[in-house]
Amino acid sequence: MKLVGIVGSNAEVSYNRMLLNYMSKEFKPLVEIEVLEIADIPLFNQSKDETMSAPIQRLNQKILAADGVIIATPEHNRTIPAALKSVLEWLSFNIHPLEDKPVMIVGASYYDQGSSRAQLDLRQILDAPGVNAMVLPGNEFLLGKVKEAFDDKGNLKDNQTKKFLASTLIKFIQFVTLVNKLDEAAKPKAEPEDLHATGKIATTIEDVDMSAEDWVEQAAEKVGAVEGDTYVKLNRGILTVDQINYFLSSMPMELTYADSNNQFLYYNHVLEADEMFASRTPDQVGNPLANCHPEAALKGVEWVIQELRTGATDCVRVNVPTHGPDKFVVHNYQAIHDNDGNYAGINEYILDFKPIVDWYLKQTGQTLVGDVNAVTSASKKEEADAVSSASVKG
Repeated sequence: MKLVGIVGSNAEVSYNRMLLNYMSKEFKPLVEIEVLEIADIPLFNQSKDETMSAPIQRLNQKILAADGVIIATPEHNRTIPAALKSVLEWLSFNIHPLEDKPVMIVGASYYDQGSSRAQLDLRQILDAPGVNAMVLPGNEFLLGKVKEAFDDKGNLKDNQTKKFLASTLIKFIQFVTLVNKLDEAAKPKAEPEDLHATGKIATTIEDVDMSAEDWVEQAAEKVGAVEGDTYVKLNRGILTVDQINYFLSSMPMELTYADSNNQFLYYNHVLEADEMFASRTPDQVGNPLANCHPEAALKGVEWVIQELRTGATDCVRVNVPTHGPDKFVVHNYQAIHDNDGNYAGINEYILDFKPIVDWYLKQTGQTLVGDVNAVTSASKKEEADAVSSASVKG
């Protein structure tokens, strides 16, 4: 489980930072806690929207990627510090990373109350519309007389305090697990992928056998497809069909397109099948994806498509080490969307990027650090086959 801990102070010396650092170190076997600073977050100003600035986006992305959030707040004048309030304003203005995110509050202060009033205010803020965080109720950790609480190594001195902090964190971990399970259960189940392309979409060419070896010729005749020196107007230019073919064939990678109906419609035919990283042949074009993969790989193919179709990710990458140590081959599966944002298929591009890396290292005089073999042999052949290529004949 990955949590992020937000230091609720922009002070150079902060006991709340010390508390989060202690938690990150002490409970490392239990959970990963990354401590995040807010010192570089600009003061909130509604008239000057800095939502897309690097510091705010960095914090936003860290929160979105985390399973839960811990906020450590001091108490200033019976409430949270202005710096923390400003951060929460940014995180509820045009972005909302804390929405439905499990949050735990901890706090340290010089006095006996241990930031109790600040924590009460923070709970109300986190519950506000636009923030909508999910704060675990009744799970408070209030560290009072903080100047005396830590030793010179940044560890809590009192064993009872350590045990109580551990108990609150364990409860929060259980809370995060439960919330994430409920979120997962609430997600609509993706429909099984029709890898046989038995349905149709607006661009499906009907009354042509998808498995026909001359599907391209039959389909072209059916729809009156243009070719040769006929011009095609694109969204950012005008090219002839020949120029489009030249352009795609010049790409230093293998390109494949399969539409949202899971029909294999195109590849940039540059090399013969036995010379390609993922072999394809002209007679496969037009086939359903189920005809282009071995049976054992279909489950992996379906997983990749559903990741892209549902928006879980825009790109799936798979390292394929079976081409030997002299190549770094990566299969990239990029989601394609229409102008309205609807899923429109997959752009699979396969690239050996070792020549690019070698060129860059030569130009800059830099070297790779670490075990190169760890990169080139981390995956098994079976794993690569599970998702590789839109057209592995099997």
